[in-house]
Amino acid sequence: MSGFDVIGIGNAVMDIIAPIPEADLAEIGVQKGIMQLVERERSEYLLAQQARRGRGQLVPGGSVANTLAGIGRMGLKTGFIGRVADDELGRSYAHETEAEGTRFINAPVPGGALPTSRSIILVTPDGERSMNTYLGISANLGPDDVDEAVFQGNKWLFLEGYLFDKPAGKSAFLAATDACHRAGGQAGIALSDPFCVDRHREDFRRLVAGSMDYVIGNAHEWEALYQTDLDEALRLAAADCRTVICTRSGESALLIRDGNRVEVPVHRVTPVDATGAGDQFAAGLIFGLASGVDLETAGRMGVMAASEVIGHVGARPERDLLKDFRAAGLI
Repeated sequence: MSGFDVIGIGNAVMDIIAPIPEADLAEIGVQKGIMQLVERERSEYLLAQQARRGRGQLVPGGSVANTLAGIGRMGLKTGFIGRVADDELGRSYAHETEAEGTRFINAPVPGGALPTSRSIILVTPDGERSMNTYLGISANLGPDDVDEAVFQGNKWLFLEGYLFDKPAGKSAFLAATDACHRAGGQAGIALSDPFCVDRHREDFRRLVAGSMDYVIGNAHEWEALYQTDLDEALRLAAADCRTVICTRSGESALLIRDGNRVEVPVHRVTPVDATGAGDQFAAGLIFGLASGVDLETAGRMGVMAASEVIGHVGARPERDLLKDFRAAGLI
């Protein structure tokens, strides 16, 4: 199990997506339009309520998993290091991930006390998503889940900042990064969330300056990391890390490598569903970097991938982006 082009480490969260009448949200105590973390008992209750309605779609989710799916659809070989339980949702997650072309590296964990992580996403007729996420076993991923052998021949590693919340996750990141570098690869991370950055600022700073070859974040995340305005934050980041990427929602993306800075414009569109924009920007960008194109071209690929995914419901691409890249003269 080696020779991957890109390996990712992240939360393996099964998305359970179902339509729901507006009035039923209040009946089951769900606040509309937000993402909230729930305990296991609450998660089981919401699953039972959904089953009673007899409808729902299972979609393997998680930020890095979405990015890997996008990269895989562009033609690179991808592997995902995640943690699921040996239960119905976990087996389904592993199966569906592989069916989409990404190797699910770790076998489902038998006999554990925690079930597979899940996000119950209730969609009202106006398209608003109300997300109820139970972290479950995924958040317990640790260094024992990282097998150095899978990095042989690997070129790129992509990490998810969300997993930085627990000491075991931090240890897993360091173990994977060391293995990647020993195999001659490049390691990078998505900062994921400004609140996550706030909780672990000093550890993130050490990781960015010490082990990461590239870091992706939005403007709010970079400002949170360095506790200053964006220009100064990116100046400090570029001194810490060779390749720094900043997305700015509807504004141009900023990319800095070895002191050289480029701006990649975005085409403003009204999003149908902005859920996967950051995940697919990362997919296009990493695909480009792993394919050996220059930084600006990789950034343009990221922008195009993000633009495609916000044009429809769902966090993964539906169109053949390689055709779009060829039409734009990027490959």
